[in-house]
Amino acid sequence: MKNKIKNLSPPQLLITVFLFFIILGTFLLKLPFATTESVSWLDALFTATSAMTVTGLIVVDTGTAYTLFGEIIIMSLIQIGGLGIMSFAMIIFIMLGKKIGFKERLLVQQALNQTSFGGVIRLVKHLFIFSFIVEGFALILLASEWIPEYGWGKGFYYSLFHSISAFNNAGFSIWSDSLMGYVGNPLVNIVIAGLFIIGGIGFTVLTDMWYSKEFRRLSLHTKLMLIGTLIINIVAMFLIFVLEFNNPKTLGELPLPDQILGSFFQAVTPRTAGFNSIDIGSMEDPTILLTIFLMFIGAGSASTGGGIKLTTFLVIILSVFAFLRDKNKILVFSRTIDHPFIFRALAITMISVLLVFSALFVLTITEKGAPFIQILFEVVSAFGTVGLSMGLTGTLTWIGKCIIIFVMFVGKLGPLTLAFSLSKPSKDKIGYPKEDILTG
Repeated sequence: MKNKIKNLSPPQLLITVFLFFIILGTFLLKLPFATTESVSWLDALFTATSAMTVTGLIVVDTGTAYTLFGEIIIMSLIQIGGLGIMSFAMIIFIMLGKKIGFKERLLVQQALNQTSFGGVIRLVKHLFIFSFIVEGFALILLASEWIPEYGWGKGFYYSLFHSISAFNNAGFSIWSDSLMGYVGNPLVNIVIAGLFIIGGIGFTVLTDMWYSKEFRRLSLHTKLMLIGTLIINIVAMFLIFVLEFNNPKTLGELPLPDQILGSFFQAVTPRTAGFNSIDIGSMEDPTILLTIFLMFIGAGSASTGGGIKLTTFLVIILSVFAFLRDKNKILVFSRTIDHPFIFRALAITMISVLLVFSALFVLTITEKGAPFIQILFEVVSAFGTVGLSMGLTGTLTWIGKCIIIFVMFVGKLGPLTLAFSLSKPSKDKIGYPKEDILTG
């Protein structure tokens, strides 16, 4: 058994450990004192997968179906899944004074989606320190709002749960309507949004910003993430405000300051956060389509979020512009993006599209009577590990739940990780003549 584990490639070992924690979480959530009502094995597996993949989709209400013990299990899975199993393992190794070898560094590189394993241990240390400081600061701010409202015990616990859930982009909430009761509360909106924006921008970016200080010294990845995040959030906020301004079921009945706050929150939350301050199912069709698009793009690499990742999307867009301008290189910020990264971005996007299409195709067969837009929304939300829902998840058939579980799993680990774990390295070094084909 030990030899078999040692022979696993980093992607295969990462998947194995991830599955172990999901199965462990499932068993813990099935314990009699973890639930307040009967929860099936499949629903426990769904919840454990959703927590471990920091998605936030639920088939039973978190605040009513699970006891305090069950909620703590969910919260623990969120923290482990968000910061990364291998990151926790490295911290334990460091604390025990164990030597961290090449394979362990390779695993962390794979888990954090790094291009090289140089400096990954330093990244892990900073990841933990920074994460707990940010979550602790957010806990204090939220507690100042919720302790006066709910009392010391509940107020502190609600603040802790939502701080961990938000920073890890999980979207799990104690309340069945998520944060709709706080749509006009500036403190709750800004703190929760700040948490999942920081968590979703990527630890590589945060580390780079800490050491570089000046914008011109930042890496190309960091520059693209910062500018891309700013642009996409501003554009999304403006569009949602315009589209939902007169919708009485979402923003229409709110005062102008609350409409702006609601537009901001709903613009940034599809980037894998999963919280909502307005009713998702009541949004206009164009807003729903925009949300689906944002969920598919997702957050940043080496972050707590999912999706194809913003930099992947930007590389595809920059490739298109380069082609239209008859350029054979992508030049941005006086840097050239190498062809292997373009191929990687294309591979990630294509595999992701095929995954979403396949899941969508099966669910249109199994979930008879469900509106197509709801099925598409749910699939993309699962793939992007977002957790936003139009209300379909709770009514899924057992096949539908299994499909969504698989999509959440692949969405968290990344389609390329799964592909690499199943493929064998090619040893074919033979070159062949070139020949053109017709495209377009």
